[in-house]
Parts: sequence; C-alpha cells; structure tokens
Amino acid sequence: MDFETHLRHLVEQGRGLADSAAAAGLDAPVPTCPEWAVRDLVTHQSQVHRWARSYVATGRTTPPNDDDEPADPPGDGDLLEWFRAGHDELVTALRNAPAELACWSFLPAPSPREFWARRQAHETTIHRVDADRAAGRTPVIEPALAADGIDELLHGFFARPHGGLVSDPPRRLAVRTTDTGDAWTMTIGPDRRTTSPGADPDADTTVTGEAAALYLLLWNRAGRDGLDIDGDETLLDLWQERARIRWR
Repeated sequence: MDFETHLRHLVEQGRGLADSAAAAGLDAPVPTCPEWAVRDLVTHQSQVHRWARSYVATGRTTPPNDDDEPADPPGDGDLLEWFRAGHDELVTALRNAPAELACWSFLPAPSPREFWARRQAHETTIHRVDADRAAGRTPVIEPALAADGIDELLHGFFARPHGGLVSDPPRRLAVRTTDTGDAWTMTIGPDRRTTSPGADPDADTTVTGEAAALYLLLWNRAGRDGLDIDGDETLLDLWQERARIRWR
C-alpha cells in the first residue's frame, strides 16, 4: 500500500471517527476501551495527530522525551472541532512533506514520510472502530487496509524486542486471509517474536478469515466469531491477555 493510499485512508478514517464521536456523544462509554468515554478517545487521538504532525512538519530527528507535553484540549463544546482541525493539519503536513523527508520514526518503512502516513492511517482506523462501537455502529474496513494493518502489526510492532507476548517453549501462530490472499506466521519465543510470510502448516494455531475480522481480532477489538481456528485456541487466549502495543 503506497503513501497516497495510506493518506486517503487517514482522511477517511479521521472524518469517520469524528462523525461517530458526534453521534455517540462525548459522555458515551467506549466498549472497546472500558476506561474511556468518547471524550477521552477524541482527546487521545487528536493529541497523537498533533504529535505526529510535529515530526512531519519540523523534521525533528530526536525521539520524544519527558519534556514533551501533549496538546491541551479545549472544553467539550469545542473538542470535536479541535479534533478535526488537528486531523486536517496532520493530513496537510503529510501531503506537503517531501518524499525525502528526514525525521524520527520508530517502525521499519521505506521513508519517514511513508512511516507516518501508514502509522497514522492505522492508529486512526483502530480508534475510529472504538468510536463506531461507542455509537452502536458496525465498523467497515477495506480488506486491503486491514491486511496492510496486520502486516504492520506483525512485522512492525511485534518484531521489536521486549513486551509481554512471550512463550517458553516457543509457539507458532499462523494467520491467513480469505479475501486478500495474505498469510503470516509468527513465532512467539521466550523473549521476542519473529514473523515470516506464509501460513506454516505446522503452526500450533492457524486462524483463517476475512482480513478485517483478523485485523480487529489481533488489535483486540473483536472476538473470534466468524473465524476458522485450527489448533490450540489457548494461544489466542495468550494473545488476548498479553498482546499490548507500545509506541516505542
């Protein structure tokens, strides 16, 4: 998926998030993030958009530190417009950034500009799902975007060392999409994880289904309904309990 496609999804998902947040109301609980109301969700995502823009727009090459403070949100009456403005500013910064932009990033990508477009497209998509759930809406995610998000999750976030998703002895989880033809196998070891292309026929657990359903499962935004699970389902229990995303 190229830069322009990620940017298109970022635009669409940000607008969808704002629409669902408005429909739900800022006091509504977010079922997929039980500690949050919609107000907290909107604030968080807008702070992330502004944080990402600060790198794209300035070319900053140093990672965040303790002196960085998140943007201060306005009151409820202005919160959604504040979100929309921050989202538009991020999109504009990415659109205007040169292809050779040099700035800090934290996952593998062809360039920092492409990293930030991809990361923010998926960050916003997942939180748009949260807003949809709060509004009682059913999330709709394009299969290609979902498959790209699975790839980012497995080859990006979980390729890094540390984290609680570990197993001794190692166990293998295969994931296979029925609508995009993609597949991955993650080996969960005692201190890290590695992912290879294709579904290993000898994996301990193989999960097969539409890309969107798998995307939501792996981001802990949906359960296993509608998925074909072959093998040891306790590996999915381990995932649900320990697969937690950290931004760096």
